[in-house]
Parts: sequence; C-alpha cells; structure tokens
Amino acid sequence: IADPAVPRARDAFRSKAPSASSSRAATGAAAGRTPPRRLLHQATASRAARDKKAVTVSPCYTLVPTYECFNSCGYCNFKSGGPKGDGSSWLTVADAVATLRAHLDRGLPIVEVLVLGGEVHPHSPLRAAWHQRTVDICEAVLALGLLPHTNIGPLNVREMASLAAVNASMGLMLESMNPNLSAHLFAPSKEPALRLEQLEQAGRLGIPFTTGLLLGIGESAEDRIDALEAIAGCHARWGHIQEVIMQPHSRGKREVERAERFSKRLERSGLDSPSRRPFELEFEAFDLKELPELVATARALLPPQVAVQVPPNLASTVLRACLDAGSSDLGGISPRDEVNPDFNFESIPELRRKLDSWGYQLTPRLPTHPHHMAAIPGRVQKVAERVSLPVW
Repeated sequence: IADPAVPRARDAFRSKAPSASSSRAATGAAAGRTPPRRLLHQATASRAARDKKAVTVSPCYTLVPTYECFNSCGYCNFKSGGPKGDGSSWLTVADAVATLRAHLDRGLPIVEVLVLGGEVHPHSPLRAAWHQRTVDICEAVLALGLLPHTNIGPLNVREMASLAAVNASMGLMLESMNPNLSAHLFAPSKEPALRLEQLEQAGRLGIPFTTGLLLGIGESAEDRIDALEAIAGCHARWGHIQEVIMQPHSRGKREVERAERFSKRLERSGLDSPSRRPFELEFEAFDLKELPELVATARALLPPQVAVQVPPNLASTVLRACLDAGSSDLGGISPRDEVNPDFNFESIPELRRKLDSWGYQLTPRLPTHPHHMAAIPGRVQKVAERVSLPVW
C-alpha cells in the first residue's frame, strides 16, 4: 500500500538536483572502466611504497536526539518506532550534558560528538522543535569544549545553515544512486536525487561534509560506480567532501527477526512470492571479500584529498586489505555503534596495536580535516584550537 507521506516528504525538500550522468561527466574519471582487481593491485603497490602509513580516527561519543523516525528502511537496526506525537522521548540537553560529563570524568577520550538521530517528517508540527533540540545539543557540546558532527537526515537550506553554525562538520550518506531499491520502498528521504541535492546544498553553504555508500542493499556494481562518480562530481564543484564511507551493510538481530516475522505472515496468508519478500530475504548478505576491491575503486575515482573511510567494526576480517587498497580513515570510534548495535568497536588501543603490526600508524584527528578548517565558523574554530588530541 502506497504511503501518502512518501511524495509529500520528497516534495518538501525537492529542488533541481544534478543527474547521475551529469555528475559522472563532471568527474572525468575513468576508473569505472578499469578492472577492479587491477585497481586493487595498483592501490596496494602504491600504499606499500610508503613507510608507516598514517590512518586517521576520530575519538568520539554518539548522542541520539531521538530513535523515532518516519522512514522505514528495510535494513534498519536503529529505529525504535514511529513518532510518539509529542517529543517526550527525545534526548534532553541536560541529559546529553550529564552523559558527556560522566564519560569525560571517567577519562574517555572524546574529541568529536556525533549527533545522530532519527528523522521527523518535514511537514510534522514537531519538525521545528526537533531541529531546535538538535541545535541546542550542539551548542551544549561546544560549551563543553567538544566538537559536534551532525547527521540527522535531509534538511532544508535554513535548517542546514543554522546547524552549520554550531558544527565542526556535518554528514549524510548518499547510500545509492538506484531509486528503485526495495529496501527504500517506505523510506522517502532515501531518494537518491534528494540526497545528492543535499550534498550540493552543503557544498553551496561551504560545509565540510562526510557522505558514503551503503553496500549490499540490493544495488548493482554499476550503481556503486554511479554513486562514487556523483560524489566526485559534487566535490569537483564545491570542494567540501572530507570523507566517503564505504559501509558494508551488516545484518543485525532486529532486522533478521523482523524479516522472519514478516516471512511467516506471508506464508500464513498464502501470498508469499519473491516480489513480496522483505529486503533481508530478497538479497544475499554483502560479501566482505568484495570490499577491498571497492575501496580501490573508490580511491581511484575520488580526488586524493577526499579520504576513503572503512568502519573497522564492520570490516574487521578485511581491514588490512582495505587499508592496503587505499582506505586511510576509520571514522569516529565510539563506545557503541548506534546504527549497528550488534557490531561493537574494538578499543582504540587495540586498533592501534593491530595497525602498528601491519605497518600503519593510527593517528587521532578532529572532525574537521586540516584543509577544511578555514571553512568552519569562527566560534567553532576557537573550540577546535583548544581541543587536545590524545597522544598514543
């Protein structure tokens, strides 16, 4: 049954967005025509030529303003339900501050605070309050001498600009350029044209930005190339992309249980068919053995100043191969991965020892990369100047 909220949500954000073909033309990249294994070999040979290669990481803590979300992504392990109607379950500023202070008092190294939350419908009467709560949380983070990085879904230009004023960087996953994924059937804000326009809007506003691909949600190899070339084209226009995450979808308990329940209902109803099956039963899980080649492809397609990021908790068995293939960033390492709660991070000391044995040096960084520092607001720059990166 079509959800009438879907077109309304899409229209609320819609503006003229570049097509995949125009983004591809803007990159002038030819890596999509080079065999992935050759790219992997080239990237590995290039990386091996440098001694003690630096791999960056951001020591962080994640705050979630709300687990409620109007999207229903087929692969979600994050959402706790739909909107309750009054915002009473949202994280308060006082609780956010108390949580951060408690972790700081225990000696947890925190530089970045990832503000990551579910989305309120753009036409909801709660939208303004949800946005303001996020701004207030970011203000409180800055007051503690920490640096916010916000990713709460698509925003209109006013919302994005006001959050940019209190953030060191921001982000939004492009995920895929395929508009027909069954996993996104009831997730209106995952429309590729909308999300690509968000990257363009961030570029026009000069916001240091993180984006990425979600791998293994039904997309094709060509879809992945389209997404990488679209990102590269956007960066060519604005120069604001800091990192591109190559994130393998990792199936969690919630989605597997949800798929099993749905499958049993279909069987009982006699309506079971491939076209009706949930996302988890329609596609095989992503094969991590593919990830190093995809990292090499991303490294070849993206400009050298844009880091290719691999989440270490989702790619532990192929992490060394991904680093050899050109990944140079591990993202934010937090006590808990809120999006993938079944996949815990190793501690930073454990990661440091592992990388050291492979010939890599784990290096702490701010959420704003050095060559983007001039782009952030002066008050955020002042906080960044006072932040002491941990010494390992």
